[in-house]
Amino acid sequence: MKTNKILLTSVCFLCINLGAVLAQDKCIYEKEGYTKLFNGEDLSGWIIPQGDNGHWSVIDGVIDYDARSEANGNKSLMSEKEYMDFQLHVEWRFKGYGDHLFKLPTILPNGEYLRDEEGNIIEPLGPNSDSGILLKRVGQTNLWCWSVGSGELWSVRNNKDLPTEVRAGAVPSSNQDNPVGLWNAFDITVVGERITIKNNGIVVINNALYPGLNVKGPIGFQHHGGINPETGKLNGASSLVQFRNIWIKEL
Repeated sequence: MKTNKILLTSVCFLCINLGAVLAQDKCIYEKEGYTKLFNGEDLSGWIIPQGDNGHWSVIDGVIDYDARSEANGNKSLMSEKEYMDFQLHVEWRFKGYGDHLFKLPTILPNGEYLRDEEGNIIEPLGPNSDSGILLKRVGQTNLWCWSVGSGELWSVRNNKDLPTEVRAGAVPSSNQDNPVGLWNAFDITVVGERITIKNNGIVVINNALYPGLNVKGPIGFQHHGGINPETGKLNGASSLVQFRNIWIKEL
């Protein structure tokens, strides 16, 4: 009986301290002038794709997506409000992988792919989930399981019309992702066409130029993948993803 009392006391102490930490985080963001972008209860303030049929949902206080949206057209979840310059804090994690292996090329610091002696892109197969945070609707920063790590600005890196230094700025300087199943924290600053991203406290995108970024637009969470009609299974790199603790500060 004494052992059970000690165990119960320890659990209660842990819960109290965890609650204190969460409350402290809330106070920090509120003190810094941030506002909640997700209330932890439902998708109020967000535009659910028409015909989604419940695949974007709130489960246990987090935004959950199973990559199976039945909506026609854009399947991503977008904020009702639009923003210009801002600082965004969002925590995310992958719940698991799609149902088969996916080609995972290595992105070099200059934005090009690692190739073999014959010039072919080296594409080892591996498990992958793929989502993204959409900045002012069009500015996508990738969440994925590639070796380069999350934070990559896909459309900038892949635009061969841009100068080399601009494309290189869209490549994460290091992979700071936690393993699949664990939470990650992004802190994103957007000023004009410039984007800085911290992944788990480390700057991985540093004041990168995003040419053509909208002046104003919503925040979004990307759909990726879906059901393969031939197999009935999820496509590779599907968005098996969750989001929580979302705060934004307009600049």
